[in-house]
Amino acid sequence: MKEVSRERLLKQQDFIQKIKIENDRIDTPLKAFVETYGCAQNENDSERIRGMLIDMGYVLCESIDSADLVIYNTCAVRENAEVKVFGKLGALKNKKAAKPSLIIGVCGCMMQQEHIAENVRKKYRHVDMVFGTHALYKFPEILDKARRGTRVFSTENSDGEIAEGIRISRDNSKGAKISVMYGCNNFCSYCIVPYVRGRERSRSAENILAEVRDVSKNGYKEITLLGQNVNSYGKDLGDAGITFAQLLREVCKVDGIERIRFLTSHPKDISDELIEVMATEPKICKQLHLPVQSGSDEVLDKMNRKYTRGAYLDIVRRVRERMPDIVLTTDIIVGFPTETNEDVDKTISLLEEVEFDMVYSFIYSKRQGTPAATMPDCLTEEDKHRNFDRLTRVQNEISRRKNEAMVGKSERVLVEGVSRTNDQFLSGRTEGGKIVNFPGPEEMVGKIIDIKITECKTWSLTGEII
Repeated sequence: MKEVSRERLLKQQDFIQKIKIENDRIDTPLKAFVETYGCAQNENDSERIRGMLIDMGYVLCESIDSADLVIYNTCAVRENAEVKVFGKLGALKNKKAAKPSLIIGVCGCMMQQEHIAENVRKKYRHVDMVFGTHALYKFPEILDKARRGTRVFSTENSDGEIAEGIRISRDNSKGAKISVMYGCNNFCSYCIVPYVRGRERSRSAENILAEVRDVSKNGYKEITLLGQNVNSYGKDLGDAGITFAQLLREVCKVDGIERIRFLTSHPKDISDELIEVMATEPKICKQLHLPVQSGSDEVLDKMNRKYTRGAYLDIVRRVRERMPDIVLTTDIIVGFPTETNEDVDKTISLLEEVEFDMVYSFIYSKRQGTPAATMPDCLTEEDKHRNFDRLTRVQNEISRRKNEAMVGKSERVLVEGVSRTNDQFLSGRTEGGKIVNFPGPEEMVGKIIDIKITECKTWSLTGEII
């Protein structure tokens, strides 16, 4: 494990104090807007950015229009996210012209790619600072330079280090996300993550447990442990490390935490030890997100996933033997370069055999620098969209059938806030991670309550407080 040295972290604290002193001299507090694209790990990074901004005397705001500082934390996994970010950056050009003091920053996985950072340097000259995933802990120093008129680019390549002790500003109403490791060693042929987040680095169990105890003291009932592949946790720590299953057992001992989730598990590394811990520890949610990506052995091989369809189905069998009511979700890529219509048929048959509660499906997005980017396409774009639609129809029917079976049952629900679909309702999640909308007072946000399910939709449930 490589940790950022205490001396370097103290240097950043000096910049934090310097900026805070300057901001405290201003009559009207400066406002900062942070927008996040991508995965839960990106959201967790943004919580650290917000924490540092608060320490520097900024007030967080929800609108770009009132902001003195704008930061986009970006995702590199799919092209659509990149297009959105570039569109947002372009729109800020006029705002910068109207308000020259506005500071604009863009960070995250996109910026860890050299050709993307260079594009921003040349075409978006109104952007003041660009920094990648490995420079996150240096944000105070980067911001200090930008405030003084220096355009900053900090996108150096690195296997990555772990920076402990950075303040985190979390949403008070939802469960807390806690990173247990960073980076990835799997190098799936379609995936950019190992190139932008570096190799696997596990945090020490002591630091993780200290953070779990801290969020418990702050009233959080649910935590989600994060990693690109949590099943690999501890392997880089040698004799000083413990397995992810052992870490889960230790986390379960922390008082006040009632629910524990984790993301994401790579099928090739899931162990019987982990399955047993999930089955026997009541605090661990009986929900497992296990990305399969394809039901075709030929495609899985080209994807470098290191398991077969049969091996995946064996994992599902073992999981359901110990936890018959577990909620299973997965990821599917449609239109991988070598995929044929027959391969898609195999994926659909896998969905029908496993009967996932929910599937996150995506049309393949070419990522420059990955092996799959140079592989030839077998299908047209029309074929890919047609296959995506028919896979979605099959899964929608399965998801609806799964939800219909829950009508009339009682579920423990963590109340997260006002419903996005009906502002007269609250919204929360079951132990299995399913969304439930129901009428109730906002005082219940952050609590775990009993809800009777009265109605179902394909992607959500409706209920009433018992």
